[in-house]
Amino acid sequence: MAPSSSANQANTSGTNPQNTAQDPQNAPPPPDQQQAPDQNQPPANDNSTFVFKAEVQNVILHATVVDDKNHLVMNLGKDAFTVFENNQPQTVVSFAREDVPVAMGIIIDNSGSMREKRDKVNKAALNLVRSSNPQDEVFVVNFNDEYYLDQPFTNNINLLRDALEKVEARGGTALYDAIVASSDYMMKNARLQKKVLFVVTDGEDNASRETLEEAVRRLQQENGPSVYAIGLLGEERARRARRALETVAQKTGGIAFLPKTVDDVDEISRTVAHDIRSQYTIGYKPTTPKSVGGYRTIHVEARAKGYNKLTVRTRTGYYPGQEQSQ
Repeated sequence: MAPSSSANQANTSGTNPQNTAQDPQNAPPPPDQQQAPDQNQPPANDNSTFVFKAEVQNVILHATVVDDKNHLVMNLGKDAFTVFENNQPQTVVSFAREDVPVAMGIIIDNSGSMREKRDKVNKAALNLVRSSNPQDEVFVVNFNDEYYLDQPFTNNINLLRDALEKVEARGGTALYDAIVASSDYMMKNARLQKKVLFVVTDGEDNASRETLEEAVRRLQQENGPSVYAIGLLGEERARRARRALETVAQKTGGIAFLPKTVDDVDEISRTVAHDIRSQYTIGYKPTTPKSVGGYRTIHVEARAKGYNKLTVRTRTGYYPGQEQSQ
């Protein structure tokens, strides 16, 4: 199921953390507080075309590492990591710490309750794109009772701004439908291997045909997207909506943010951009062939001199069979 297109919507794992929800003050700190990359590490990506070669039989992970103070750690080598699939150690066959361009979906709640928040959310979404790799490709889905692909993949900031600003907030919240449709669109159309969904909502789902479980299942396709979610939640609707956002983020290696005010969203968007650009890309060839079906758990540990504890955040598992993008 792919998002419908509506040009005129205005007219109508250490261990993986168990709780990925974060207030802005607990998010990874700004770049000047981060661990500096090792001088022997590859340089950050420039304006040339990025190519990450992956064998079809390999599983590719994108992993964030933080220390015991929640500071990003970006100076580790391949030997610092141990990957487990279904609790069995795997051999890492490819490794990089580079600023990899991503295929990104911006998925914004357009229900009636978002009317007063949309201007600040739109600004934050555009600043996320501006703070990201210039080679990223981005699409926009706005959703209320329905979901709309208002801008297919592009790197044109003006087209993205138009897609965000032309909508009129109204209706309910079909969050799970929007996530499923956006994941399907991304898996079919993305040219880049690394994939991210940036989701902003202010309430629990009240209009979807899909369930939370089906949304998670879609996201757990091999090479599926990581989800970074922002929940602008009032007390009366917080518990169930919080659980949904935490679940999709934790299962996919992303983060769920629960700010106290919409004014925090812009800072969060910059934190998300920095997190995405500070990850390791790890490839391994599973000891069990991909032809053997069924869900597989993933657990990644990292150890290095000078650190008491390192925590690795990446997806918690996958269903084999989805062909890797090149």
